[in-house]
Amino acid sequence: MKQTQEHSPLKEVQAPLEEDQAPLKELDEWDDFVATRYRQGKSEEEFRNYKADANPTVTEFYRQNHKYQTLDFVLKKKAEYCGLKRGKKSIWEMAEYLNTLVDDSDPDTDVTQIEHLLQTAEAIRKDGHPRWFILAGFVHDLGKVLCLYGEPQWAVVGDTFPVGCAYSDQVVFPEFFAANPDSGKPEYQTQYGVYEPHCGLDNAHLSFGHDEYIFRVTQKYLPEEAQYMLRYHSFYAAHKHGAYRHLMNDHDEPMFEWVRKFNPYDLYSKGRERPNVKEILPYYQELVSEFFPDKIDW
Repeated sequence: MKQTQEHSPLKEVQAPLEEDQAPLKELDEWDDFVATRYRQGKSEEEFRNYKADANPTVTEFYRQNHKYQTLDFVLKKKAEYCGLKRGKKSIWEMAEYLNTLVDDSDPDTDVTQIEHLLQTAEAIRKDGHPRWFILAGFVHDLGKVLCLYGEPQWAVVGDTFPVGCAYSDQVVFPEFFAANPDSGKPEYQTQYGVYEPHCGLDNAHLSFGHDEYIFRVTQKYLPEEAQYMLRYHSFYAAHKHGAYRHLMNDHDEPMFEWVRKFNPYDLYSKGRERPNVKEILPYYQELVSEFFPDKIDW
């Protein structure tokens, strides 16, 4: 059941945050922005419009994201969440939990989180892709439960980027990195920083968020192509603009083709016809059961 803004469980679960830690009123506001920014038919100039007066809430989001996503922060959050010590739950339980992030007061959409995941998965299914590809579409945003664990939005959503090395100017709002404490550490501001040339992205630390978390949760159950989709679907500087290739190895390069195949389904499916959940649910129940046990570690 969807919640009203006044009774949002997100507000009940989260610890009190500083005022500048909640730049977006609703998590759906982020999804709407990304879909608009990268929609088909927009020119490079249009979708890279990051002037503060164009979307001040997103500008503020990135100011915080770039200020607080340090190497130490990422390592801390990986230690906290990537060990999957929050108990065993089913995919469906976590999808229902994520549904509480949708708010009836949102004027732009009344589609639940599960419906968005089904929209993405159905678009993939209609194009005849493998079953594991369809399932990746269905689970790709489940990592956003981090918000319900109490994490601020800048630690859950947003374009991801490597930390511990020089920032690419292809990352949105690169000027905001000046406020990041790592900017004052010369050893972090060379091209390779703490990494070796072509070390492979598995050996690099990206800014923390829902991509890394859902990758960790599903890592044992999905093929590697799906793992790349889940782990890097927000790494736009790399898969959209070709940045950070100096950290990629010979295995990363072809695997990123799968990330590029996945992203249009995530970005452009939200405005499609609302899925008939009752009609298609049996298919997805069978699909989830094919790849996952009843309960998995979160």
